[in-house]
Amino acid sequence: MTFYQRYLNGETKEVYEDIYKLGSDAFLPNIFSDIEKVMTETFERTAYNLNIIYKELVNINYLFKTEFQFNFERPLVNPLPKTDSLLKELDESVKSFGFVPLSLKMFYKIVGACNFGWDYDKNEDFIWEYADPIQVISLDDLISIVTDKYALETFQDYYEDDGFVSLELSADYLHKDNVSGGSPYSLQITNRPSIDSLFLNEEHNTTFINYLRICFENCGFTRITNPKYKNDYKVFFEKVKPQLKRI
Repeated sequence: MTFYQRYLNGETKEVYEDIYKLGSDAFLPNIFSDIEKVMTETFERTAYNLNIIYKELVNINYLFKTEFQFNFERPLVNPLPKTDSLLKELDESVKSFGFVPLSLKMFYKIVGACNFGWDYDKNEDFIWEYADPIQVISLDDLISIVTDKYALETFQDYYEDDGFVSLELSADYLHKDNVSGGSPYSLQITNRPSIDSLFLNEEHNTTFINYLRICFENCGFTRITNPKYKNDYKVFFEKVKPQLKRI
């Protein structure tokens, strides 16, 4: 049975565990076409789930931003018309340090971007405290960061200190609630072509795809069920969770 058939049969997590074990062999032509089908399905489900969550949040009058200066401020951004050329620019910006994982590229090609943060500039009375809403910066705004005149120097410093560089994709859960916090959630650049990579500075210490999986298990908010915050989320969960597809 192929990876794709297994994935459709419900082995969503197990399939990725087996794909990761392949390492660089995952890119062999006779294997990669099957893996690409799995990842396409994964990110189509991701886009579907984000749309479901967004619609249900609108229904409960969740306070999204409505005035935008940059794409990363928008709740949802469809894949940009120039995605392919921007991804080439992204590859070029990090080629001295490694490779952009395929997972992020397919996210940008199929999903786009998302930011389910609360608009605290208009109202600091959060519906759910420190819930850590899903956020993945738009590709055009990421390009602006990595092509900044100081970006190469910054990458070089991090590479010398840590042996790798990473791409900043999301604020941490404290910054999302307008509280001084820690480092942004970032995707590690790998030293060889990779299917996925570590999603750094986020508490689950996992890969990008599994982080998305955790987000959907929690209806878009990875910390919403933390008992110390006493968030009243159950009615929202009961309506949303049955609608979401497993990734």
